[in-house]
Amino acid sequence: MAKQSKVIANERRKQTVARYAPVRAEYKAIIADAGASDAERAQARRKLQALPRDASPTRVRNRDAIDGRPRGFIGKAGVSRVRFRELAHRGELPGIHKSSW
Repeated sequence: MAKQSKVIANERRKQTVARYAPVRAEYKAIIADAGASDAERAQARRKLQALPRDASPTRVRNRDAIDGRPRGFIGKAGVSRVRFRELAHRGELPGIHKSSW
């Protein structure tokens, strides 16, 4: 089980990312636009850098949906490898079964 403060901080980051997503997309479009002047691009770059750090989607950590474990995350199931194994053995994950050969 992860520390509750880490899980809460990650949820706060997700909300910040969602709040600033349209602004970030606008600045990034200006930066990537070939028709924009150098001054416009430089200004957009400065404004992008002035946004809060937690506005970047890279700072959001994938965590286990059940207990918040940050390592061994399996995206298809949304849980960590430890929880994935438990749920798979109990048959609680649809389409997942133990293989043997």
